[in-house]
Amino acid sequence: MKSKPAYQNLELQPIAGQWRAGSAERNLDVTDPFTGKTLLSLPMASCEDLDQAYHAAQKAQSEWATMGPTVRGDVMRRAVEIFDERKEEILHWLIRESGSTHIKAEIEWASARAITLESASLPSRVHGRILPSDVPGKESRVYRAPLGVVGVISPWNFPLHLSARSVSPALALGNAVVIKPASDTPITGGLLLARIFEEAGLPAGVLSVLVGAGSDIGDAFVEHPVPSFISFTGSTPVGRNIGRLASGGTHLKHVALELGGNSPFVVLADADVDAAVNAAVVGKFLHQGQICMAINRIIVEAPLLEGFTRRFVERVKALPYGDPSKPETIVGPVINAKQLAGLTAKISKAQQEGAVVLVGGDPQGNVMPPHVFGNVTADMEIAREEIFGPLVGIQSARDAEHALTLANSSEYGLSSAVFTGDTSRGVQFAQRIRAGMTHINDMPVNDEPNAPFGGEKNSGLGRFNGDWAIEEFTTDHWVTVQHAPRRYPF
Repeated sequence: MKSKPAYQNLELQPIAGQWRAGSAERNLDVTDPFTGKTLLSLPMASCEDLDQAYHAAQKAQSEWATMGPTVRGDVMRRAVEIFDERKEEILHWLIRESGSTHIKAEIEWASARAITLESASLPSRVHGRILPSDVPGKESRVYRAPLGVVGVISPWNFPLHLSARSVSPALALGNAVVIKPASDTPITGGLLLARIFEEAGLPAGVLSVLVGAGSDIGDAFVEHPVPSFISFTGSTPVGRNIGRLASGGTHLKHVALELGGNSPFVVLADADVDAAVNAAVVGKFLHQGQICMAINRIIVEAPLLEGFTRRFVERVKALPYGDPSKPETIVGPVINAKQLAGLTAKISKAQQEGAVVLVGGDPQGNVMPPHVFGNVTADMEIAREEIFGPLVGIQSARDAEHALTLANSSEYGLSSAVFTGDTSRGVQFAQRIRAGMTHINDMPVNDEPNAPFGGEKNSGLGRFNGDWAIEEFTTDHWVTVQHAPRRYPF
């Protein structure tokens, strides 16, 4: 396949149908988290830019929504072709901007491509209903319609996919979209997607990207009167604030909140230890553990504790870490110095609370070597809080019931996993875990474009993907027709 010229002028943002510089009086320097080098400097967007983007989206959306399902589906299918044609360019930016290893960049590219391909089918999967009525002569219809304008706030860890997961289905279903990507990853979190959809034939103004500081445009992005839906992926504290802003202002809005996680990885006494170890290594250290679904707590039934720990430690000690541009690297840099400082503090706290370092090492720049802790108990900070880095603790469970209690002892409930030699037992165990997702004999890091993705408790509200995306990004409109004169009571 002949390579295409790379996208140029990425310092410009698609605002209200035009590629231009943001009008805020400061620039954002986008840096490579491994080398520290500046990749791009771009003028940031202001509240005035935001207002223009939302109003242009509102105007463009009505015409976009009237286009037939084939037209909207064709734009999605063409976007998928562009994902293929520009694969190396996309991988390049994921590695340099977000610190992705080659493995993680490939996974993220494939995930964003898959949800866009799934979205191509959504326009023809939207169905209305005819309902029976007790009123003589009445026809009762339910129409399914796009919400209008959708605001998407995306994170820095899987920026391309976690933007596309909302953007692609929202657009396919007839909405217009405004994205606010994370400041660490504006290119992969928004600007590349905008270029791809423009090249795919999306009309101008239907998709805008606002790269701006949260302190400048964050609250206004949510409170603005135009968007009827805010899709947010990020931390639980920020998600709570977005929920308050969306419900407490003049204009009530739908929200989908995909928030923090504290995924338990349970190994029961009848499990295949080698299989569990293999899954745990990937489920913890893919993308340096900077994944909401990543293993946060390993819980092992006592009879397997020694064997699992020994083999897990052996595997983790052998993981190559360092430069993410090298194909052999498994653990690359964390996103920035602030994240590194937080992980360093968690390591010190774990040791103060009595955890034993089984695997460790000193940071090299923003690269934190993999850390494994033994003697971890449920009351320790490393077990209670989301880690979001290459650190993990191993807890001992007396039996399966104790393992279940430990798995559920968290304010979060996103993803989870259990390993067992008995599938039926695993299903029964999984159904008792309070989480939105549980995977038997696999890692908790799973996401498929046709399966519901979302959490319980403080891990969020709503579901993404497939039919669940249709539910999120459209609304019901009840319309009745009275075919014969109705008799009223007075």
